[in-house]
Order: sequence, then structure tokens, then C-alpha cells
Amino acid sequence: MPKLRGEAFWRETLRSAHYVVAPMVDQSELAWRLLSRRHGAQLCYTPMLHAQVFLRDANYRQENLYGEACPEDRPLIVQFCANDPEVFVQAAMLAQDYCDAIDLNLGCPQMIAKRGHYGAFLQEEWDLLQRMILLANEKLSVPITCKIRVFPEIDKTVKYAQMLEKAGCQLLTVHGRTKEQKGPLAGVASWEHIQAVRKAVSIPVFANGNIQCLSDVEECIRKTGVHGVMSAEGNLHNPALFEGRNPLVWEMAEEYLEIVQKYPCPLSYVRAHLFKLWHHTLQVYQQLREELAKVKTLEGIADVNRELKLRCQEEIANQKEGEKPKEGLPFFHWVCQPYIRPGPKERCKENGISGTEKGMRGKRALEDEEDRNSELLSKNKQKKKLRNPNKSFDPSLKPKYAKCDQCGNPKGNKCVFNMCRGCCKKRAFKETADCASHGLLFKTKYEKSLLWQSSQREIQNPEISWRGAVDAEDTTLNEGG
Repeated sequence: MPKLRGEAFWRETLRSAHYVVAPMVDQSELAWRLLSRRHGAQLCYTPMLHAQVFLRDANYRQENLYGEACPEDRPLIVQFCANDPEVFVQAAMLAQDYCDAIDLNLGCPQMIAKRGHYGAFLQEEWDLLQRMILLANEKLSVPITCKIRVFPEIDKTVKYAQMLEKAGCQLLTVHGRTKEQKGPLAGVASWEHIQAVRKAVSIPVFANGNIQCLSDVEECIRKTGVHGVMSAEGNLHNPALFEGRNPLVWEMAEEYLEIVQKYPCPLSYVRAHLFKLWHHTLQVYQQLREELAKVKTLEGIADVNRELKLRCQEEIANQKEGEKPKEGLPFFHWVCQPYIRPGPKERCKENGISGTEKGMRGKRALEDEEDRNSELLSKNKQKKKLRNPNKSFDPSLKPKYAKCDQCGNPKGNKCVFNMCRGCCKKRAFKETADCASHGLLFKTKYEKSLLWQSSQREIQNPEISWRGAVDAEDTTLNEGG
């Protein structure tokens, strides 16, 4: 059966999906996708997967895609970050039987994407992107899609989208922010850019950005004409967003924890989800924030949720008639609702930082600077700084590692093949060699096995061994005579 393309792919394979859960690193795992689908999501993406790691690491494939078979988790699109056409397509071929399409991440704006040279930091390399999509479109049995960020200029964004369509992209998700718009500098996403792209291409388009509730979804579709709308932050704070509901935070937590029991995931994922779900409530009950951060089991997290529920119910029981939500929230803190990320000035006030210039620069804008003020670091980095006052977060001060001759990852300092452990293991096995640096002893173990086999033969055939010894002794005597 020929693979479907464009509109037919969206209608038949993706079932005309309008409500889409975004690919989120460590946050759009199977359990969360199932929760979102129960509450209105019609299409989900996996977390962003690293193509090179997916290709070489069987455990990574098992943990992120090959695990529990779940028919309810469809339609599903697997997203990869990559910067090499061959690596991208080989990884995608290993994933294509487990999904309905493969997505190339061209939208990640984070520093890790800049260092790894992928995501939004490929958006100027049109020749490379054309080669990646052309090859994927030719080799894969499922369609290839892309998620992009916009350029400041609408015209350039439109040409970018048209180039991707011409190369073979069958569906385009447009995040209406530039790669510089992130964190406290995110600002408002441009639906004008998205509308221009939608009018300029013939393939389906999803919009991403400014989605906090169902009315935002409906308005976005009406204003831009897109086929569907993708949500990330809005979905994390309210997984029932696409239902148009605002449930109680502990109810969503209970349902999510129940799914995690059946489809386990790392505890760090669970904790991160509950920090998002409980964001506003944890501003009120700071002690529960600390307990959630320290707990080390799923049962312990469930206990914290029960305690949160009890405190909120007590607060509801003592509520005065006509009382309104505090802190300018649309609902009381125990209700799932949007979190409006503070801008640079608000973030500056929150952290107790004075000075307009420092506030405007923001935390993430300082990642490349040598002079790091600890007050402007994230809370996690501040904790690390307390444990080790001499610690620096300046990338230029980090040691420069020599690269593996085979794959480009850091090589072992004393590796006999000048490779990383993964590549060294393959070569040492192939050549029956040792590498003490990586603790690989294929040659030594092989020689020991030969000695052991020889000793076993002697034990099993003592008569032959005895005769051999006698013959050797007679030979010696004759030579001496």
C-alpha cells in the first residue's frame, strides 16, 4: 500500500486531528500521552529523541519506544533531532514500525541544541535540511513531518516552509516564535507568521504558541486557518485543556499516577509533571514542594498528593462566601489552569534582582557570558553553587574533550583505538583485542578460554596425556644416547 501524503495523510492516518500534544523532552512519555488522550487529545508526539543515540543504543530504543505495546497510543508521531541525513534516516527506519510518521525537530531553541547543532540551529542550513527530508521521504514507509520556528521576517519564513514542502515534508508544525524567544523572553507567538505559512503551502499545518485554554485553540484555528493546534505548556498545567475543562489538580494527579502504575516511567518524569500540575498550589503550601522534591518512590508521591488534597479540601470548607482567587488567578489555586510565564522584569522582581539591564537579559541570555551572577542562575544551579562555591557554569571553561574517530562523541583518554566506549567495544570485539582504558578484555578472555579448553581435554583424556609424556621422555633418552 503506497504511503499517504499531505491532506490524505492528515485525514486518514491522523484522523483529522485538531488537538495535538507537543513533543516535550522527558514530559510527553507514554503515561502522560494516555492521560492527555483520555481528556481530548487526538494526536500525540513522543519526546524528542536523539537520532544518533537511538541508532546505537538498544536500551535507549527500548526505554523510549519499544517498551509496552499500547494500541490506544495512536495516532503517534516520533520526533528526532539530527543533523546527518544517513543517521536520521537509519534511526527513523528503526522507529517507523511503531508510529504513524517521523518528525524532524527544527524548533528546539535551547543551549543543548546549539551545542549539539540541531533543532532551530539548523534553520539557516537549507541544503542540509533538503537532503535530510529528501532521503527520509524516499526511504521511509511512513510520512516525514517537520516542526519549525519562524524567522523574524514573514517572507523568509514562508520560503523556508515552501522549501521543506518541496523536499518532501507532508505536514508542518509552525511555532510562532523565533529561536531567540524562549524562557522569560518568550513573548507572544506570531499567529500572523503561521497564517502566512498556511496560505503558502498545500500540506497540512499545525499551529503552536499562545495556547492556554480551549478558546485559544478555537480562536487560533479561526484566525490562521490551520488544520490543528499543538499545546505544550498549556497541556502540562491542564491535561484536560482540549476538553475545555478545569479539573481539580489532585484528581488529575491521581489519574496520572494510576496510569504510571501500569506504564512505568522514571520518577523524575512523574515529579516534573506534578510540579507543573500543582504549580499554583505549591506557591501556597511550600512544605509540600519540599516533600515532593525529596520523595523517592511512587507511593511517596501518592502520599504527598493525598496530603495536598486534604489541605485544599480543608481550605475549601473554610472558604468565605464570595471570596475570589488571589494573585490575579482566573481560578482558585487547586484548579488546573494556565501558568503565565513572567517576563524579564517580573522575573527580575521574583529573584530580588535590581537593575533594568540585568532583568532584561534574563537567565538564559546569560548562558554564553563569562561573568555569571549566582543570583541570575536557575534554582538548580544555585544549589550546585552552594555545594561547590568554585563551580563555574561558563561553557568556555569546560574541558575540551578529544572526539572519537568513529562517531564524534568524547573518546576515552587512554583508549588504544582513540574511540568512545561504544565504538571501542565493537572494534575490540571484531579484532579480538583488549582496551584497558575501557575495561574491555576480549583478547585476554579468549586466550584464557583456549587454556581452559586445553586443560579440559587433558582431564578428559588422561591416557593420551600420559602416553604423550612417556613418548616425550623416550625421545629425550634416545637423543641423549
